[in-house]
Amino acid sequence: MWKKLAVLWTLLRSDALQLWRALRHPLQPRWLKPAAALLVLYLLSPIDLLPDFIPLLGVVDDLVLIPLAVRYMLRRLPAAVRADIARGQRY
Repeated sequence: MWKKLAVLWTLLRSDALQLWRALRHPLQPRWLKPAAALLVLYLLSPIDLLPDFIPLLGVVDDLVLIPLAVRYMLRRLPAAVRADIARGQRY
């Protein structure tokens, strides 16, 4: 479990920071917090799309789905929020 989280963190470091800043932004859309909560719930849940006991595929689905979901959420942010995040403003 911790090894999977470490690999995900190295893949998602900058995207996770952008998502964290978007979650704290005052103009964030209403859907962002529930979507982020569901993403964390999927990551920590023992129920996966492909079970973890399948040797390679069980980890690969998390390594593919989580980054895709984070990038999708970041792309759907309003332009003003994306611009503030790109400038590195903190809230």
